[in-house]
Amino acid sequence: QVQLLESRGGLVQPGDSLTLSCIVSGRTSSTPTMGWFRQAPGKEREFVAGIRWNQGSYFYADSVRGRFTISRDKAKNTLYLQMNGLKAEDPADYYCAATPWVGGIIPASDYADWGQGAQVTVSS
Repeated sequence: QVQLLESRGGLVQPGDSLTLSCIVSGRTSSTPTMGWFRQAPGKEREFVAGIRWNQGSYFYADSVRGRFTISRDKAKNTLYLQMNGLKAEDPADYYCAATPWVGGIIPASDYADWGQGAQVTVSS
């Protein structure tokens, strides 16, 4: 089990960039894969990006590939999601999460630990 503490989200304009961070504490060896999810009002939580903590290999949802970048700093035990070119369809609560499974796109139901969420708003 790990504890996840996310940075705050923010209000940005279309086309702007925003980076979220997530500090990981606890037994990171038990969570080889970490991810970012988002949930908009009235919608299900959806996968955004995932990364294998040790190897650094990463996976993206089609909707964000080429615009978002997931990364991690193992020395700081911190997960990042850099979001560029934010669009009107990106606003949501964004969550970092950790899973004991090793894989690529892993469903939300298989993630055991979750951050508190960060609200991202895109508005002109």
